[in-house]
Amino acid sequence: MRIGVLTFHRCINYGSYWQTRCLVEGLRARGHEPLVIDHASRRVDIAEWKCAFRPTLPDPPAEGDHLRYRTKIHHFGEAIRALPLSPPYPLDGHVEPGCDLVVVGSDEVWNLAHPWYGGCGLFYGQGLRAPRLVAYAASFGNQDAQWALGPEQAGWLAGFDRISVRDGNSARIVEGALGQAPELVLDPCLQFPPTAGAIDGAGDPAQPEARYLALYGHGFSRGLSLRVREWARRRGLQVVSIGYRNDWADRQWLDAGPHAFARFMAGAEAVVTNFFHGCVFALLNARPFVCEPTAYRSNKLHGLMETVGGQRHLLEPDAAGGQHLEALLGRPLEDAIGERIDAARLRSSRFLDHALAA
Repeated sequence: MRIGVLTFHRCINYGSYWQTRCLVEGLRARGHEPLVIDHASRRVDIAEWKCAFRPTLPDPPAEGDHLRYRTKIHHFGEAIRALPLSPPYPLDGHVEPGCDLVVVGSDEVWNLAHPWYGGCGLFYGQGLRAPRLVAYAASFGNQDAQWALGPEQAGWLAGFDRISVRDGNSARIVEGALGQAPELVLDPCLQFPPTAGAIDGAGDPAQPEARYLALYGHGFSRGLSLRVREWARRRGLQVVSIGYRNDWADRQWLDAGPHAFARFMAGAEAVVTNFFHGCVFALLNARPFVCEPTAYRSNKLHGLMETVGGQRHLLEPDAAGGQHLEALLGRPLEDAIGERIDAARLRSSRFLDHALAA
Protein backbone atom coordinates (compact mmCIF):
# COMPACT_ATOMS: atom_id res chain seq x y z
CA MET A 1 0.00 0.00 0.00
CA ARG A 2 0.89 3.63 -0.27
CA ILE A 3 0.92 4.80 3.35
CA GLY A 4 1.04 8.41 4.46
CA VAL A 5 2.96 9.26 7.65
CA LEU A 6 1.71 12.32 9.49
CA THR A 7 3.90 13.55 12.34
CA PHE A 8 6.19 16.39 13.52
CA HIS A 9 8.86 15.61 10.94
CA ARG A 10 10.01 19.22 10.53
CA CYS A 11 11.01 19.78 14.17
CA ILE A 12 14.67 20.65 14.81
CA ASN A 13 14.81 17.78 17.28
CA TYR A 14 16.75 14.53 17.07
CA GLY A 15 13.89 12.42 18.40
CA SER A 16 11.33 13.93 16.03
CA TYR A 17 13.52 13.20 13.02
CA TRP A 18 14.38 9.66 14.03
CA GLN A 19 10.87 8.60 15.00
CA THR A 20 9.78 9.71 11.51
CA ARG A 21 12.69 7.99 9.77
CA CYS A 22 12.31 4.76 11.74
CA LEU A 23 8.57 4.54 11.12
CA VAL A 24 9.17 5.11 7.40
CA GLU A 25 11.79 2.36 7.32
CA GLY A 26 9.58 0.01 9.33
CA LEU A 27 6.72 0.43 6.88
CA ARG A 28 9.04 0.04 3.91
CA ALA A 29 10.43 -3.20 5.38
CA ARG A 30 6.85 -4.53 5.37
CA GLY A 31 6.67 -4.00 1.61
CA HIS A 32 4.71 -0.73 1.66
CA GLU A 33 5.44 2.65 0.05
CA PRO A 34 5.65 5.27 2.83
CA LEU A 35 5.11 8.96 2.13
CA VAL A 36 5.72 11.63 4.77
CA ILE A 37 2.92 14.20 4.53
CA ASP A 38 4.82 17.48 4.26
CA HIS A 39 2.62 19.97 6.09
CA ALA A 40 3.94 23.53 5.85
CA SER A 41 3.39 26.62 7.97
CA ARG A 42 5.41 29.83 8.04
CA ARG A 43 4.22 30.42 11.62
CA VAL A 44 5.53 27.02 12.73
CA ASP A 45 8.80 27.42 10.82
CA ILE A 46 9.53 30.72 12.56
CA ALA A 47 8.70 29.21 15.96
CA GLU A 48 11.00 26.24 15.26
CA TRP A 49 13.90 28.45 14.16
CA LYS A 50 13.55 30.73 17.17
CA CYS A 51 13.63 27.72 19.46
CA ALA A 52 16.54 26.14 17.56
CA PHE A 53 18.67 29.28 17.89
CA ARG A 54 17.85 29.68 21.60
CA PRO A 55 17.16 26.11 22.75
CA THR A 56 18.20 26.49 26.39
CA LEU A 57 15.89 29.36 27.35
CA PRO A 58 15.60 30.98 29.85
CA ASP A 59 19.42 30.77 29.67
CA PRO A 60 20.60 32.91 26.73
CA PRO A 61 22.90 31.29 24.14
CA ALA A 62 26.62 31.78 24.70
CA GLU A 63 28.64 33.98 22.37
CA GLY A 64 29.53 32.02 19.27
CA ASP A 65 26.78 29.43 19.67
CA HIS A 66 24.55 31.09 17.06
CA LEU A 67 26.73 29.84 14.19
CA ARG A 68 26.85 26.32 15.64
CA TYR A 69 23.08 26.17 15.96
CA ARG A 70 22.75 27.48 12.41
CA THR A 71 24.91 24.59 11.20
CA LYS A 72 22.75 22.16 13.21
CA ILE A 73 19.62 23.54 11.52
CA HIS A 74 21.31 23.10 8.12
CA HIS A 75 22.08 19.43 8.88
CA PHE A 76 18.44 18.88 9.85
CA GLY A 77 17.25 20.50 6.64
CA GLU A 78 19.38 18.12 4.57
CA ALA A 79 18.13 15.07 6.49
CA ILE A 80 14.48 16.11 6.29
CA ARG A 81 14.65 16.77 2.56
CA ALA A 82 16.00 13.23 2.08
CA LEU A 83 12.80 11.74 3.56
CA PRO A 84 10.15 10.52 1.09
CA LEU A 85 8.13 13.74 1.23
CA SER A 86 4.77 14.49 -0.33
CA PRO A 87 4.16 17.80 -2.09
CA PRO A 88 3.78 20.53 0.57
CA TYR A 89 0.32 21.09 2.06
CA PRO A 90 -0.82 24.04 4.18
CA LEU A 91 -0.94 22.95 7.83
CA ASP A 92 -4.42 24.37 8.27
CA GLY A 93 -5.84 23.32 4.90
CA HIS A 94 -7.18 20.16 3.30
CA VAL A 95 -4.73 17.36 2.61
CA GLU A 96 -5.30 14.79 -0.15
CA PRO A 97 -2.12 12.70 -0.22
CA GLY A 98 -3.51 9.98 -2.48
CA CYS A 99 -2.72 7.25 0.04
CA ASP A 100 -4.50 4.00 0.88
CA LEU A 101 -4.03 4.70 4.57
CA VAL A 102 -2.50 7.39 6.79
CA VAL A 103 -0.57 6.63 9.99
CA VAL A 104 -0.58 9.48 12.51
CA GLY A 105 2.26 9.45 15.03
CA SER A 106 4.57 9.09 16.84
CA ASP A 107 5.55 12.22 18.84
CA GLU A 108 3.24 14.60 20.74
CA VAL A 109 0.83 14.82 17.83
CA TRP A 110 -2.25 15.14 20.07
CA ASN A 111 -0.80 17.55 22.63
CA LEU A 112 -3.27 20.44 22.75
CA ALA A 113 -0.77 22.34 24.93
CA HIS A 114 2.08 22.14 22.41
CA PRO A 115 3.48 25.68 21.97
CA TRP A 116 2.91 25.82 18.18
CA TYR A 117 1.21 22.61 17.04
CA GLY A 118 -1.33 22.54 19.89
CA GLY A 119 -4.94 22.44 18.71
CA CYS A 120 -4.08 21.67 15.08
CA GLY A 121 -6.92 19.49 13.83
CA LEU A 122 -4.87 17.89 11.05
CA PHE A 123 -3.17 15.53 13.52
CA TYR A 124 -6.62 14.42 14.66
CA GLY A 125 -7.55 13.66 11.04
CA GLN A 126 -9.43 16.90 10.34
CA GLY A 127 -9.07 18.02 6.73
CA LEU A 128 -7.22 14.80 5.94
CA ARG A 129 -8.79 12.84 3.10
CA ALA A 130 -7.76 9.20 3.25
CA PRO A 131 -9.70 5.92 3.12
CA ARG A 132 -8.35 4.78 6.49
CA LEU A 133 -6.73 6.45 9.51
CA VAL A 134 -4.49 4.72 12.07
CA ALA A 135 -2.59 6.14 15.06
CA TYR A 136 0.76 4.51 15.88
CA ALA A 137 2.52 5.45 19.15
CA ALA A 138 0.75 8.81 19.39
CA SER A 139 1.19 10.88 22.55
CA PHE A 140 -0.39 13.81 24.37
CA GLY A 141 2.98 14.85 25.79
CA ASN A 142 2.68 17.03 28.88
CA GLN A 143 -1.11 17.24 28.56
CA ASP A 144 -2.04 15.35 31.71
CA ALA A 145 -4.81 12.76 31.80
CA GLN A 146 -6.72 14.88 34.32
CA TRP A 147 -7.34 17.36 31.47
CA ALA A 148 -10.12 15.40 29.80
CA LEU A 149 -10.66 15.95 26.09
CA GLY A 150 -13.61 18.07 25.07
CA PRO A 151 -16.39 16.52 22.98
CA GLU A 152 -14.98 17.97 19.76
CA GLN A 153 -11.56 16.35 20.11
CA ALA A 154 -13.14 13.12 21.40
CA GLY A 155 -15.25 13.06 18.24
CA TRP A 156 -12.12 13.52 16.15
CA LEU A 157 -10.45 10.52 17.81
CA ALA A 158 -13.54 8.44 17.13
CA GLY A 159 -12.80 8.86 13.41
CA PHE A 160 -9.67 6.69 13.65
CA ASP A 161 -9.95 3.08 12.52
CA ARG A 162 -7.30 1.88 14.98
CA ILE A 163 -5.49 3.73 17.79
CA SER A 164 -2.27 2.99 19.65
CA VAL A 165 -0.29 5.24 22.00
CA ARG A 166 3.18 5.10 23.49
CA ASP A 167 2.54 5.97 27.16
CA GLY A 168 0.05 5.30 29.91
CA ASN A 169 -0.97 8.94 30.31
CA SER A 170 -2.05 9.08 26.66
CA ALA A 171 -3.85 5.75 27.04
CA ARG A 172 -5.90 7.15 29.93
CA ILE A 173 -6.87 10.23 27.90
CA VAL A 174 -8.02 8.12 24.95
CA GLU A 175 -9.92 5.72 27.21
CA GLY A 176 -11.65 8.65 28.91
CA ALA A 177 -12.68 10.05 25.55
CA LEU A 178 -13.74 6.85 23.80
CA GLY A 179 -14.55 4.49 26.66
CA GLN A 180 -12.03 1.94 25.40
CA ALA A 181 -8.34 1.59 26.21
CA PRO A 182 -6.02 1.85 23.17
CA GLU A 183 -3.08 -0.44 22.47
CA LEU A 184 0.24 0.53 24.11
CA VAL A 185 3.14 0.27 21.64
CA LEU A 186 6.80 1.20 21.38
CA ASP A 187 8.17 4.42 19.94
CA PRO A 188 9.29 3.77 16.32
CA CYS A 189 12.97 4.22 17.26
CA LEU A 190 12.74 1.24 19.63
CA GLN A 191 10.40 -0.71 17.38
CA PHE A 192 12.45 -0.22 14.19
CA PRO A 193 16.01 0.65 15.32
CA PRO A 194 18.15 2.55 12.79
CA THR A 195 20.30 0.23 10.70
CA ALA A 196 24.07 0.55 10.55
CA GLY A 197 23.74 1.94 7.04
CA ALA A 198 21.36 4.67 8.20
CA ILE A 199 23.89 6.07 10.69
CA ASP A 200 27.12 5.25 8.87
CA GLY A 201 29.62 8.06 9.04
CA ALA A 202 33.05 6.53 9.36
CA GLY A 203 35.74 9.16 9.61
CA ASP A 204 33.49 11.94 10.95
CA PRO A 205 36.09 14.33 12.44
CA ALA A 206 33.62 15.63 15.02
CA GLN A 207 32.94 12.20 16.55
CA PRO A 208 34.81 11.94 19.88
CA GLU A 209 37.86 9.72 19.68
CA ALA A 210 38.33 9.19 23.42
CA ARG A 211 35.90 7.23 25.60
CA TYR A 212 33.00 9.47 26.56
CA LEU A 213 29.75 9.87 28.45
CA ALA A 214 26.91 11.20 26.28
CA LEU A 215 25.07 14.17 27.79
CA TYR A 216 21.78 14.95 26.03
CA GLY A 217 19.43 17.65 27.28
CA HIS A 218 19.80 20.86 29.25
CA GLY A 219 18.81 22.39 32.57
CA PHE A 220 20.20 19.57 34.70
CA SER A 221 20.25 20.12 38.46
CA ARG A 222 23.53 21.16 40.07
CA GLY A 223 23.52 18.08 42.26
CA LEU A 224 23.33 15.69 39.32
CA SER A 225 25.91 17.60 37.29
CA LEU A 226 28.45 17.45 40.13
CA ARG A 227 27.93 13.73 40.70
CA VAL A 228 28.11 12.92 36.98
CA ARG A 229 31.33 14.89 36.50
CA GLU A 230 32.94 13.14 39.45
CA TRP A 231 31.81 9.73 38.21
CA ALA A 232 33.13 10.39 34.69
CA ARG A 233 36.43 11.72 35.99
CA ARG A 234 37.00 8.57 38.06
CA ARG A 235 36.23 6.45 34.99
CA GLY A 236 38.50 8.45 32.68
CA LEU A 237 35.56 9.51 30.51
CA GLN A 238 35.09 12.79 28.69
CA VAL A 239 31.64 14.35 29.25
CA VAL A 240 30.36 15.46 25.82
CA SER A 241 27.14 17.47 25.51
CA ILE A 242 25.38 17.04 22.16
CA GLY A 243 22.90 19.47 20.61
CA TYR A 244 22.60 21.74 23.67
CA ARG A 245 25.10 23.68 25.78
CA ASN A 246 25.87 22.43 29.27
CA ASP A 247 28.78 24.47 30.60
CA TRP A 248 29.79 21.76 33.06
CA ALA A 249 30.54 19.30 30.23
CA ASP A 250 34.10 18.82 28.94
CA ARG A 251 33.03 19.41 25.34
CA GLN A 252 30.07 21.02 23.57
CA TRP A 253 29.01 19.42 20.26
CA LEU A 254 26.20 21.80 19.36
CA ASP A 255 26.13 21.52 15.58
CA ALA A 256 25.63 17.75 15.28
CA GLY A 257 23.01 16.66 12.78
CA PRO A 258 20.57 13.78 13.35
CA HIS A 259 22.81 11.10 11.81
CA ALA A 260 25.80 12.21 13.85
CA PHE A 261 23.57 12.13 16.94
CA ALA A 262 22.67 8.47 16.34
CA ARG A 263 26.34 7.51 15.87
CA PHE A 264 27.29 9.48 18.98
CA MET A 265 24.69 7.78 21.18
CA ALA A 266 25.69 4.35 19.87
CA GLY A 267 29.34 4.94 20.75
CA ALA A 268 28.87 6.27 24.29
CA GLU A 269 30.01 4.39 27.38
CA ALA A 270 26.97 5.71 29.27
CA VAL A 271 24.19 8.28 28.83
CA VAL A 272 22.87 11.07 31.05
CA THR A 273 19.73 12.77 29.77
CA ASN A 274 16.46 14.48 30.63
CA PHE A 275 14.89 13.89 27.20
CA PHE A 276 12.57 11.08 26.09
CA HIS A 277 14.67 10.08 23.11
CA GLY A 278 17.84 10.27 25.17
CA CYS A 279 16.39 7.31 27.07
CA VAL A 280 15.19 5.67 23.86
CA PHE A 281 18.64 5.77 22.23
CA ALA A 282 20.30 4.55 25.44
CA LEU A 283 17.87 1.62 25.47
CA LEU A 284 18.19 0.66 21.81
CA ASN A 285 21.99 0.71 22.14
CA ALA A 286 21.89 -1.08 25.54
CA ARG A 287 23.86 1.71 27.20
CA PRO A 288 23.78 2.37 30.97
CA PHE A 289 21.85 5.58 31.60
CA VAL A 290 20.19 7.87 34.09
CA CYS A 291 17.45 10.40 33.39
CA GLU A 292 16.43 13.42 35.42
CA PRO A 293 12.79 14.11 34.45
CA THR A 294 11.58 17.65 33.81
CA ALA A 295 8.00 18.77 34.32
CA TYR A 296 7.43 19.12 30.57
CA ARG A 297 8.62 15.57 29.77
CA SER A 298 7.60 13.77 32.95
CA ASN A 299 4.55 12.00 31.47
CA LYS A 300 6.50 10.65 28.52
CA LEU A 301 9.50 9.56 30.57
CA HIS A 302 7.51 7.80 33.27
CA GLY A 303 5.40 6.09 30.62
CA LEU A 304 8.46 4.79 28.78
CA MET A 305 10.08 3.52 31.96
CA GLU A 306 6.87 1.77 33.01
CA THR A 307 6.81 -0.01 29.64
CA VAL A 308 10.41 -1.25 29.81
CA GLY A 309 10.66 -1.70 33.59
CA GLY A 310 13.33 0.98 33.97
CA GLN A 311 11.82 3.17 36.71
CA ARG A 312 15.00 3.03 38.81
CA HIS A 313 16.84 4.92 36.03
CA LEU A 314 14.75 8.05 36.72
CA LEU A 315 16.38 10.36 39.27
CA GLU A 316 14.59 13.27 40.90
CA PRO A 317 16.38 16.65 40.51
CA ASP A 318 19.13 17.19 43.13
CA ALA A 319 18.33 13.86 44.75
CA ALA A 320 21.16 12.47 46.85
CA GLY A 321 22.59 9.09 45.92
CA GLY A 322 26.08 8.83 44.50
CA GLN A 323 26.03 5.08 45.09
CA HIS A 324 22.76 4.78 43.13
CA LEU A 325 24.34 6.72 40.24
CA GLU A 326 27.35 4.39 40.35
CA ALA A 327 25.10 1.34 40.23
CA LEU A 328 23.19 2.65 37.21
CA LEU A 329 26.00 4.09 35.09
CA GLY A 330 28.72 1.61 36.04
CA ARG A 331 26.88 -1.60 35.17
CA PRO A 332 25.21 -3.01 32.04
CA LEU A 333 21.47 -2.60 31.64
CA GLU A 334 19.38 -5.19 33.43
CA ASP A 335 18.50 -8.22 31.29
CA ALA A 336 14.86 -7.75 32.27
CA ILE A 337 14.74 -4.43 30.39
CA GLY A 338 15.79 -6.09 27.14
CA GLU A 339 13.22 -8.82 27.70
CA ARG A 340 10.47 -6.23 28.27
CA ILE A 341 11.47 -4.41 25.06
CA ASP A 342 11.41 -7.67 23.08
CA ALA A 343 7.93 -8.47 24.39
CA ALA A 344 6.73 -4.93 23.60
CA ARG A 345 8.10 -5.26 20.05
CA LEU A 346 5.98 -8.35 19.51
CA ARG A 347 2.85 -6.55 20.78
CA SER A 348 3.64 -3.49 18.66
CA SER A 349 4.17 -5.60 15.54
CA ARG A 350 0.86 -7.37 16.07
CA PHE A 351 -0.94 -4.06 16.39
CA LEU A 352 0.66 -2.61 13.27
CA ASP A 353 0.14 -5.74 11.19
CA HIS A 354 -3.54 -5.91 12.16
CA ALA A 355 -4.04 -2.17 11.64
CA LEU A 356 -2.51 -2.23 8.17
CA ALA A 357 -4.37 -5.35 7.12
CA ALA A 358 -7.81 -4.30 8.36
